Amino acid sequence: MGLIYIFLLVILDQLTKKWAIDYLSNIGSIPVIENIFYLTYVENKGAAFGIFHGKVNFLIIVTGIITGYIIYYMYSNKNLTNLTKLALSLIVSGALGNLIDRIRLGFVVDFFDFRIWPVFNVADICVVIGSILISYIILTNKE
Repeated sequence: MGLIYIFLLVILDQLTKKWAIDYLSNIGSIPVIENIFYLTYVENKGAAFGIFHGKVNFLIIVTGIITGYIIYYMYSNKNLTNLTKLALSLIVSGALGNLIDRIRLGFVVDFFDFRIWPVFNVADICVVIGSILISYIILTNKE
């Protein structure tokens, strides 16, 4: 089931980024809720918050290694709870979505813009939600 979630979320991420490239790249920014939320085309040549700017090859290698390990861990460990599988699937989905951009374009396409936070995308949402779930699982683990 995890592979289906991963596949669907990567497709959703890539379709929204294609829309951003095809439509937003020519416009720049569209206000959705004035002074609060915009759709803004950004080419992020780094990682979160622009760290490792211009280090695309490094980010590709690190993301590939970590993502590969998480997938190996998910499918070699049969005792994972459904919540853990979901959390890891979200993280892998987001990592793969942004990895595809880095390999294909040399940058990650971002477009959700709340003006008080760096611009982000569907893949970033997946990674954040998955990480929050993993944190919750770790903090509430009774073992």
